[in-house]
Amino acid sequence: MEPEDVAGADLVAFDALSGAMPHAGESGEARAHRGRSRIAHLLGTDPGGAWVAEAVGERARVVGVGLALVREGLWGLSLLAVDPALQGSGLGRQLLDAALAYADGSRGAIILSSTDPKAMRSYARAGFDLRPQVAAAGMVDRDRLPPPHPALRGGTSDDLALTEPVSRAVRGATHAPDIPNQLANGCALLFLGDRGFVVHRAGTPRLLAARDEEAATALLWGALAAAPPGATVQIDFIAAGQDWAVAVALEAGLELSPDGPLFVRGDVGPLWPYLPSGAYL
Repeated sequence: MEPEDVAGADLVAFDALSGAMPHAGESGEARAHRGRSRIAHLLGTDPGGAWVAEAVGERARVVGVGLALVREGLWGLSLLAVDPALQGSGLGRQLLDAALAYADGSRGAIILSSTDPKAMRSYARAGFDLRPQVAAAGMVDRDRLPPPHPALRGGTSDDLALTEPVSRAVRGATHAPDIPNQLANGCALLFLGDRGFVVHRAGTPRLLAARDEEAATALLWGALAAAPPGATVQIDFIAAGQDWAVAVALEAGLELSPDGPLFVRGDVGPLWPYLPSGAYL
């Protein structure tokens, strides 16, 4: 990938995945800005993991994108998308192979899959183990919100060092290089002392890591409480074993639904208590 490919890569990703990742209440312009910012960020931090497939003709255009990152020995697949008209042509496999080559030397690897059967087959055949996941969505029943934990407080990009010990305890690698991009695109950061943190956008958690279930529960409630009244929130990537998150979602009045599975390979840490970032794992 080159910088001039960023807009085309975002458009392909939107065309291929928008049905699986709705963003209610977000304008098309805001979504495009956020998507391009995410891709440009990873092109800058991980150029060796950034790949595109290009159709050559009268005017070359991006028809596929694969983005991977490596953080302190942990590899993650941030994005894999192919133009819907070309799916099944083998482009996805080639992009995945290029992204996986960037994992050489990594101790572990993580993929958050869509529900696409072709994608799940590819990840399983690449030597990853599958862990089922669910999602939760709906309007928060504000009458059920508990009092905020007394240690809960807001944070900024100046507090990134506080996130690192928790991230390393949960997945063995920091999130600090990527959180600023989330904050620059409408997210907020909450801390519970040194016990954990959550990044959320208008109440929807985008990343949560904690040292214990009690802290994780308080952080998730803190994020949900920030949802505007009447707005829909969504908790994605609730993997098997994250029953604390299921309990909060149901108590808040949200409904559960199937989600794409989590695929892991090698040493990825406990991944608990944890709600990963779709973009940054």
